[in-house]
Amino acid sequence: MTEKGLLIVLSGPSGVGKGTVRQAIFSQGERDFMYSISATTRKQRVGEVDSEDYFFKSREEFESMIKNNQLLEYTEYVGNYYGTPIDYVKKTLNEGNDIFLEIEVQGAMQVKERMPEGIFIFLTPPDLTELESRILNRGTDESPIIQQRMEKAVEELNLIRYYDYAVENDTVQNAVKNILAIIQSEHLKVSRFLENQLTDEKE
Repeated sequence: MTEKGLLIVLSGPSGVGKGTVRQAIFSQGERDFMYSISATTRKQRVGEVDSEDYFFKSREEFESMIKNNQLLEYTEYVGNYYGTPIDYVKKTLNEGNDIFLEIEVQGAMQVKERMPEGIFIFLTPPDLTELESRILNRGTDESPIIQQRMEKAVEELNLIRYYDYAVENDTVQNAVKNILAIIQSEHLKVSRFLENQLTDEKE
């Protein structure tokens, strides 16, 4: 039986540790996860490979993708577009591979509109004090920016009700264990078994 892959959307407020947790999941090697490649209009940097690091697009090409609904989600940041091509995601899923999207909350809400069958996991901090501490420890933002990030984090935490699962990132090890358990459980759902069986019969 050919099993379609899972679209796994991992998001949460800035500073919660999405990237660290996602990298730790990939390093486990328990499943052959794919990481979604984003499209962008920013210039290609030395050492970056087109279609491996990013799909590099001109601004005209990207805006055409927006117009033609070819993106699961997109945003504009510091004068450049960033987004997730829907064709790449669907192709990866149809090949039976689980694909990870590690994105901000607003992007996740766009994805939920286009592909509500995805598995939406909200990574939460133990508490707001801990989140502020993590942002401070980055050492990359000044005080007014940190305050803005904290205010944004409170707004984003209120959107947790739109997700399927909430995983507390008290330690990376615990967060990874819980997310892998969620993915395993999703693969064993009767609804997925029946869906895959129906697909095989049609083929």
